[in-house]
Amino acid sequence: MTLAPRRFETAELTEIRVREPRRITDGWRSRNRRELVGADGRLLIVAADHPARGALGVRGDGLAMASRAGLLDRLVVALSRPGVDGVLGTPDILDDLLLLGALEDKVVIGSMNRGGLQGAAFELDDRFTAYTAEEIAARRLDGGKMLVRICLDDPATAATLEASAHAVTGLAGHEVMAMVEPFLSVRDGDRVRNLLDPDSTIRAVQIATGLGATSRHTWLKLPVVADLPRVMAATTLPTLLLGGDPTGPADETYASWAAALDLPSVRGLVVGRALLYPPDGDVAAAVDTAAALVHGGGR
Repeated sequence: MTLAPRRFETAELTEIRVREPRRITDGWRSRNRRELVGADGRLLIVAADHPARGALGVRGDGLAMASRAGLLDRLVVALSRPGVDGVLGTPDILDDLLLLGALEDKVVIGSMNRGGLQGAAFELDDRFTAYTAEEIAARRLDGGKMLVRICLDDPATAATLEASAHAVTGLAGHEVMAMVEPFLSVRDGDRVRNLLDPDSTIRAVQIATGLGATSRHTWLKLPVVADLPRVMAATTLPTLLLGGDPTGPADETYASWAAALDLPSVRGLVVGRALLYPPDGDVAAAVDTAAALVHGGGR
């Protein structure tokens, strides 16, 4: 039996996990799926894979995403809004959303490599610790996402590139999307910093697009950076723009998204914290604004 989206108590989910874990297996098998993209060829995906990397902060609140009930409630609201195509998450979150009935007729992207924990000495050793290509296919998900941080001074980058290439090849073999999120990265003391200037982004794009034995199902996930038209000229791959941890006024963020979405290879947004934790707390309104930008009516 599939639960309809509604407000809930986390105890209900725990009870199902204790007594009826098979409902997760059965739910993935029976979930109603949809085409990856609709007539406009665009996607609005809500991202919810941050917690598995230990990244719980939003706008300076280091534990903003610590409550699983709070996060799930925001996700259910977001996924219920028209124009939201789907969600990106780790197995724990996606299984919860499945039990809540929130994934029917939605695009579901599984997050694959979450081993590079935020702030860890091994942060750039970004091992694949969540979904595999085989599990994504078995559970009838619509794609897999991988973070590819390229640090020329860290030998762990080589293993990340190799594992990502295998994942791209494996996902393509199952005819599902490989969503690749590349950055050139450096270490500043004990922190990893992604280089967000146009030239560094272009180099990261060129490296990422060559991963795997085929690029036929590869999409990119990129930040909104300066001189984005020149950045996007570096690839023919369809690209979704990420939101990141919001810092400025929401209107400025929306304006930058609107300008970027005018580029032909930019096919939508993958946004988490900016939509799920807006400054005014109105998740539905934030999501509706993004949906209008992606699918029309707000540009």
